[in-house]
Amino acid sequence: MRPLPERMPDVDRRQVTRITPDPYVRVDTCDYSLDPRLVGRRVELRISRREVLAVCLETGELACRHVRSFARHRTITALEHARALRELRGGPAEPEVEQRPLQVYDALIPA
Repeated sequence: MRPLPERMPDVDRRQVTRITPDPYVRVDTCDYSLDPRLVGRRVELRISRREVLAVCLETGELACRHVRSFARHRTITALEHARALRELRGGPAEPEVEQRPLQVYDALIPA
């Protein structure tokens, strides 16, 4: 057997696509979210065994970086993409949760 080469060949799949108004891209059977602020721009997808990466061709901005999922029919959405999409579509803001000091609960529960 011959030794492995010093530099392994690039086996990542690559494709160029335009980000649609529904900012997701399908890889195999899973949908991965893209940055909704880049709708209409062309991105280069790089699909490896470990991650899905998309870079905007015009500006070099990162459109997404997700850990690759081999489960079937999943939708993977990054939190920052969901927030940006909600802001762009004018959805309701995230609810504010009251933070109470623990002394309030200590007073209610007898020791």
